[in-house]
Amino acid sequence: MQIFEMVLYIIAAVVLSSFLSRFIPKVSTPLVQILLGIVASQLSFVPDMELDPELFMVLFIAPLLYLEAHDIDKSQLIKSLKLSLSLAIGLAVATMVAVGFVLHAIWPVVPLAAALALGAALGPTDAVAVSSLGKEASLTQRQAGILKGESLFNDASGIVGFQFAIAAALTGVFEVGQAVGEFAISFVGGALFGIVVGMLANWLFETIRSFGWETTTTRILMELFLPFLLYLGAEAIGVSGILSVVAAGLLIRFDRTGIGPNVARTNIVSSSVWSVLSFSLNGTVFIMLGMLLPDAMEASWEDPGISNFTLLGTILVVALVVIAMRFLWVSAMLRLTRDQKTGKRRKMTKERWRSAAVMTFGGPKGTITLSLMFTIPYTVASGAWFPMRDELIFIAGGVIVVTLVLANFLLPIVAPNKATDDSNEINEISIEVLRRTVEEMAERTTPENRGAIMPIIDSYTKRITRLKHRIGEFDPASFQELQLAAFDWEKEYVKHRLAETKAHPLENKKDQEQEIEACERLLDQIMKSLRHTMKDHDSDHMVWMIKGRMRALQRHTVQVTRRVTNKIRRDSPLANEDEVYVRTRAIQIDAIDYVIDRLYEEMAGDKYSTEACSSLLLDYRRAEASLKSRPDVVNSAQLVRQIEDYKRESYGIELGVIQDMYENGDITRAQSRALRRNVYIMSVDADASF
Repeated sequence: MQIFEMVLYIIAAVVLSSFLSRFIPKVSTPLVQILLGIVASQLSFVPDMELDPELFMVLFIAPLLYLEAHDIDKSQLIKSLKLSLSLAIGLAVATMVAVGFVLHAIWPVVPLAAALALGAALGPTDAVAVSSLGKEASLTQRQAGILKGESLFNDASGIVGFQFAIAAALTGVFEVGQAVGEFAISFVGGALFGIVVGMLANWLFETIRSFGWETTTTRILMELFLPFLLYLGAEAIGVSGILSVVAAGLLIRFDRTGIGPNVARTNIVSSSVWSVLSFSLNGTVFIMLGMLLPDAMEASWEDPGISNFTLLGTILVVALVVIAMRFLWVSAMLRLTRDQKTGKRRKMTKERWRSAAVMTFGGPKGTITLSLMFTIPYTVASGAWFPMRDELIFIAGGVIVVTLVLANFLLPIVAPNKATDDSNEINEISIEVLRRTVEEMAERTTPENRGAIMPIIDSYTKRITRLKHRIGEFDPASFQELQLAAFDWEKEYVKHRLAETKAHPLENKKDQEQEIEACERLLDQIMKSLRHTMKDHDSDHMVWMIKGRMRALQRHTVQVTRRVTNKIRRDSPLANEDEVYVRTRAIQIDAIDYVIDRLYEEMAGDKYSTEACSSLLLDYRRAEASLKSRPDVVNSAQLVRQIEDYKRESYGIELGVIQDMYENGDITRAQSRALRRNVYIMSVDADASF
């Protein structure tokens, strides 16, 4: 029962962290989760956390690394493979040696082998923390690719080095030649095992699919089973389970093959399942880290035989050694690496030194380090207590906190996000978002919905084309300001028409009700997008938003009441939904004409640029032409409503792509806000993209 309660508390903490991270965006989610874990560990009703390192590795680290390897940009990884392996192997060994000898020198009571074990445990960087660093810091694709590649490969080198150092501490014997040989076997063997299993998995899944035996349930269950099978199988034959998971994740491609609606639906469900599982496991890892840190450090902190000042000083010295070694190693790699175009080594400029600093602080330590430290045995071969076990765990925990804090607060300083995004850059990102949305919509296309989805894909293709032509032409901020002004003009026209209809009722009561309902629907649609796209977030803006939502609710309530009353009394014909739709589109065409006239007036003024007016005028002309070209709107109302349903779905996909890119560190927070505003602007007009 205690285990079940613990699982519930951890899940609750993970959910809470997702909300808190939105209110404190300057603090990375892993730090928030660690703090929540520390708080949870102090609550009396939360059971004590005990970590089984081997279970932790297979249950959490294996699936997370598999997913990270599978989703990583393979082309970028290949480009930066040498640097990534240099950091993953060379730097890990150098850190092990440097930390070991420095710690043994400043605190001789710590045996050299035990100090080397600590250095080996501090080699691996945390893949989860690395993937979250790009949200507040502006990392280049190359920097992010190197850091992610390093985090995939350095776990194996750190684990193997740690195991040999611990063996030397237990027996008092350390064979360098044997250690190097076994390391090579473990590293190469793990990679080969992962490649073989990955190829078999590709063949098996594609064969099952070709025979029509694949179902969503079996596919997802088999895919979830794969990383655990890889890790346990590799460890059983004596090679690196971590590296086998990484190698297979890089090779697996069965979810990229196959066509048809069933395959597309299965891939969509699989992506959703892995997304939820990834966030849950990531959060659980850091919550557990926070829950374990207080107990791990308490024994040494309360030991009267050891000065707390000595412990804190040792943490700072070890952290300094780790950071200094990483900075020197990265700087040397940048200096020695030849330019891809000229083939010559480049001098260290200010920008390259800054890049070295980014790569240094972008390698925080995390759960792998602490889980390794917990595997230190309590006794040595002679039966005596393992020397300084609690103190080594204390130092490791302190260094983890220091590196995470430095990564969180120094990276945004060293690589700050731009206050305003370059127009070309944001347009290029927008094109990538639209391209991914088109790919997602294409996967959802079936013979039954092709007629409704193809116009949407065509509209996205046209948006991509316009963005490509627009790159470098004018400031997007000015264009967005004009778009918002155009929506205000639409709102003014619809509000005026609604007021005129109420003040001067039409002769036909049915026409009167249809006119009012159509105006109110269109007005709600415009106001909804305006609320999403406004930049201000002061108290007056919040009051305006609340009042707007209340007015929309009031209008909707009046519409429903009017329909119910007419149905009960039967004193007037009920408004047909198709007829209301036709009336709404007619008003929309008139509103577009009104905006077009205003745009022509603005082109003669100096408030907005001619380029922005011309571009927006072209968009409104396309929308008007598309609406007027429909031969029989009444008979096609059902198809048009289906198109609009899928169009709203496409906007949801677009917003999801933006969120995924932000969470993966591909775009900044400012860029994600700008992209979301663009989506809400596009959604204001049901036919704006046609």
